[in-house]
Amino acid sequence: MSPRALIALAFASLLAACAGGPPAPAWQSDAKSAMDRAASAYLRGESKTHEAELARARAAVAATGRAELAARVELMDCALRAASLDLGPCPRFEALRADAAAPERAYADYLAGRTLTREAIALLPVAQQGTASARAAGGATPAVTQGIEDPLSRLIALAVLFQAGQASPAHVEQAADTASAQGWRRPLLAWLRVQALRAEKSGDTAALAALQRRIALVEGAPR
Repeated sequence: MSPRALIALAFASLLAACAGGPPAPAWQSDAKSAMDRAASAYLRGESKTHEAELARARAAVAATGRAELAARVELMDCALRAASLDLGPCPRFEALRADAAAPERAYADYLAGRTLTREAIALLPVAQQGTASARAAGGATPAVTQGIEDPLSRLIALAVLFQAGQASPAHVEQAADTASAQGWRRPLLAWLRVQALRAEKSGDTAALAALQRRIALVEGAPR
């Protein structure tokens, strides 16, 4: 899913208004807009904007007193971080896990690299189900992740494989190409550094030098 699609999924049940019904409460559009901006800023590497917009989304949702909605906000942010290889626990979500719905709990477990049952895999976003099943079976081919049309969903799937030690050089290249095509500075740098480390370990000095030039270019681009 793209940032907008992920946000739309998270808030779909809240933002859908019946035809002719009363207008949706302002907090719903405020939360969605803030999360949209937070996601875009995070992927571009604009940390201050990301944190400011995320705080706005959290505040809008907190005003409802509904912990399950707050959990969705935290889960989305963790998915963005995973796409940029910021892997590991998602403490803000975990603090709200008891109030989160089953699909959110399954997705959090998926991002954390936990083993999922078939029932839990079925609760994941459709774009992630193939990768989750393949990972449980020992690894996905590059064709599996290349078949994920949405770039953010593809990056998340590739990050999950990387976390499990199942990402091949082709997977890593696919991730770097995906981030590059979108102009997403943060995940691009993360995946280029993985490529550089692998080139260094293999003694491929020419590839390492080329990757270092790419990293320097991305790091030096104006924000």
